[in-house]
Order: sequence, then C-alpha cells, then structure tokens
Amino acid sequence: QVQVTESGGGSVQAGGSLTLTCTASWYTSCSADMTWYRQAPGKEREFVSKIDSNGVRTYADSVKGRFTITQGNIKNFVYLQMNSLKAEATAMYTCEVRRYGPAPCVSANWGQGTQVTVSS
Repeated sequence: QVQVTESGGGSVQAGGSLTLTCTASWYTSCSADMTWYRQAPGKEREFVSKIDSNGVRTYADSVKGRFTITQGNIKNFVYLQMNSLKAEATAMYTCEVRRYGPAPCVSANWGQGTQVTVSS
C-alpha cells in the first residue's frame, strides 16, 4: 500500500523560508505525479506546485519565483522550498501522489498534511 507523509511545516515570520517534504513508496515500475496543495481555514483548497513523472515542474502563479519543487535522489521524495513567505501562505499543505503505469500502479493518495503559519 502507498502511504504519503508530509513534514517540514512550522511557524515563520513573513519573508522567511521553509522546506516541506513529501514522501511515498511504490513499486519501481510505477510512475507518479506528486502535487502540493494548500487550504487555509474557511478557504478553498488551491494548487501550489506539481512535479510529474518526467520531472516537469508546474507552479501556481501566486508562488512562481518564490517556491521551488524538487525531487530527491530517491524519486519518491519531493521537496517544496518556500522562500519569501507571505501571510497568505498560511495554510495546511498536503501532498497528493497519483500513480500511473500497469493497473496495479494506478492510485491516488494523500497525506494528512503539514501546517505552515506565517506571521506578519
């Protein structure tokens, strides 16, 4: 089974930085897209960043130029480097892992999230 875990959240002042980590495990024949979302209290969930199975990176306009998604030496470890944090970044950040390939690979899994709080 796939288990997704997020870590690295915390409290920082505006302008500070945090790095979030998303980890998951699966059979090596599977491909996966790994996507970060965030949701603040009373707000809709929004897309933050994605890295697909080919390493193509995508960012929301609101974070482009300040956030960077990277893949570790182990393919199923993904990092979200968040720089120049703004108060608007305060949210629960969750990681989605969508697997592709042979039928046994296909799945979508979420972690429980990691909280980021940015104070002005």
